[in-house]
Amino acid sequence: MADRAARAKTLAAQVQTLTGTATSPDRSVRVTVDSSGLLIDLRLDERIRQYSSAQTARQIMATTRAAHVDLLQRLTEATSETIGDGDPTGQAVIDSYQRRLGPDESRPDVGG
Repeated sequence: MADRAARAKTLAAQVQTLTGTATSPDRSVRVTVDSSGLLIDLRLDERIRQYSSAQTARQIMATTRAAHVDLLQRLTEATSETIGDGDPTGQAVIDSYQRRLGPDESRPDVGG
Protein backbone atom coordinates (compact mmCIF):
# COMPACT_ATOMS: atom_id res chain seq x y z
CA MET A 1 0.00 0.00 0.00
CA ALA A 2 2.83 2.40 0.82
CA ASP A 3 4.43 1.69 -2.55
CA ARG A 4 1.17 2.45 -4.34
CA ALA A 5 0.82 5.75 -2.42
CA ALA A 6 4.40 6.69 -3.29
CA ARG A 7 3.78 6.00 -6.99
CA ALA A 8 0.58 8.08 -6.89
CA LYS A 9 2.49 10.96 -5.27
CA THR A 10 5.21 10.69 -7.92
CA LEU A 11 2.59 10.74 -10.66
CA ALA A 12 0.91 13.81 -9.17
CA ALA A 13 4.25 15.64 -9.20
CA GLN A 14 4.91 14.60 -12.81
CA VAL A 15 1.44 15.63 -13.96
CA GLN A 16 1.98 19.15 -12.63
CA THR A 17 4.91 19.59 -15.02
CA LEU A 18 3.22 18.19 -18.13
CA THR A 19 2.36 20.36 -21.10
CA GLY A 20 0.78 19.66 -24.45
CA THR A 21 1.87 21.32 -27.67
CA ALA A 22 0.52 21.31 -31.20
CA THR A 23 1.17 23.12 -34.44
CA SER A 24 -1.40 23.75 -37.15
CA PRO A 25 -0.92 21.85 -40.43
CA ASP A 26 0.30 24.98 -42.22
CA ARG A 27 2.58 25.80 -39.25
CA SER A 28 1.01 29.25 -38.79
CA VAL A 29 -0.27 28.51 -35.24
CA ARG A 30 1.55 26.84 -32.36
CA VAL A 31 -0.21 26.31 -29.02
CA THR A 32 1.04 25.05 -25.67
CA VAL A 33 -1.27 24.15 -22.80
CA ASP A 34 -0.34 23.49 -19.18
CA SER A 35 -1.22 20.42 -17.14
CA SER A 36 -4.74 21.79 -16.60
CA GLY A 37 -5.27 22.30 -20.31
CA LEU A 38 -5.04 26.08 -20.06
CA LEU A 39 -3.33 28.02 -22.83
CA ILE A 40 0.14 29.11 -21.71
CA ASP A 41 1.73 29.95 -25.05
CA LEU A 42 0.39 30.99 -28.43
CA ARG A 43 2.66 31.66 -31.36
CA LEU A 44 1.36 33.05 -34.62
CA ASP A 45 3.44 33.11 -37.76
CA GLU A 46 3.33 36.31 -39.82
CA ARG A 47 1.49 34.36 -42.54
CA ILE A 48 -1.55 34.34 -40.27
CA ARG A 49 -2.28 37.89 -41.45
CA GLN A 50 -3.51 36.52 -44.77
CA TYR A 51 -6.42 34.72 -43.04
CA SER A 52 -9.71 36.19 -41.89
CA SER A 53 -10.20 36.59 -38.15
CA ALA A 54 -12.78 33.76 -38.18
CA GLN A 55 -10.34 31.44 -39.95
CA THR A 56 -7.57 32.39 -37.53
CA ALA A 57 -9.88 31.70 -34.58
CA ARG A 58 -10.78 28.28 -36.00
CA GLN A 59 -7.10 27.43 -36.43
CA ILE A 60 -6.31 28.49 -32.87
CA MET A 61 -9.21 26.45 -31.49
CA ALA A 62 -8.33 23.37 -33.57
CA THR A 63 -4.66 23.62 -32.61
CA THR A 64 -5.62 24.02 -28.94
CA ARG A 65 -7.71 20.85 -29.16
CA ALA A 66 -4.70 19.09 -30.72
CA ALA A 67 -2.53 20.34 -27.83
CA HIS A 68 -5.09 18.83 -25.44
CA VAL A 69 -4.72 15.51 -27.26
CA ASP A 70 -0.94 15.77 -26.90
CA LEU A 71 -1.35 16.49 -23.17
CA LEU A 72 -3.63 13.45 -22.79
CA GLN A 73 -1.07 11.26 -24.57
CA ARG A 74 1.73 12.51 -22.31
CA LEU A 75 -0.44 11.98 -19.23
CA THR A 76 -1.31 8.45 -20.34
CA GLU A 77 2.38 7.65 -20.90
CA ALA A 78 3.40 9.11 -17.53
CA THR A 79 0.63 7.18 -15.78
CA SER A 80 1.59 3.94 -17.47
CA GLU A 81 5.27 4.38 -16.64
CA THR A 82 4.68 5.46 -13.04
CA ILE A 83 1.69 3.44 -11.88
CA GLY A 84 1.36 0.79 -14.54
CA ASP A 85 -1.30 -0.18 -17.04
CA GLY A 86 -4.62 -1.31 -15.68
CA ASP A 87 -4.25 0.31 -12.27
CA PRO A 88 -7.64 1.72 -11.17
CA THR A 89 -6.08 4.88 -9.73
CA GLY A 90 -4.16 5.59 -12.91
CA GLN A 91 -7.21 4.89 -15.04
CA ALA A 92 -9.26 7.28 -12.89
CA VAL A 93 -6.71 10.04 -13.48
CA ILE A 94 -6.73 9.43 -17.24
CA ASP A 95 -10.54 9.28 -17.34
CA SER A 96 -10.78 12.57 -15.45
CA TYR A 97 -8.51 14.30 -17.95
CA GLN A 98 -10.35 12.77 -20.90
CA ARG A 99 -13.66 14.11 -19.60
CA ARG A 100 -12.23 17.60 -19.17
CA LEU A 101 -10.04 17.82 -22.27
CA GLY A 102 -11.43 15.31 -24.73
CA PRO A 103 -13.42 16.33 -27.77
CA ASP A 104 -16.82 17.74 -26.92
CA GLU A 105 -19.15 17.75 -29.88
CA SER A 106 -21.60 19.98 -28.00
CA ARG A 107 -19.22 22.94 -28.09
CA PRO A 108 -19.97 25.28 -30.98
CA ASP A 109 -17.26 25.82 -33.57
CA VAL A 110 -15.72 29.29 -33.55
CA GLY A 111 -17.06 31.43 -36.33
CA GLY A 112 -19.95 29.06 -37.01
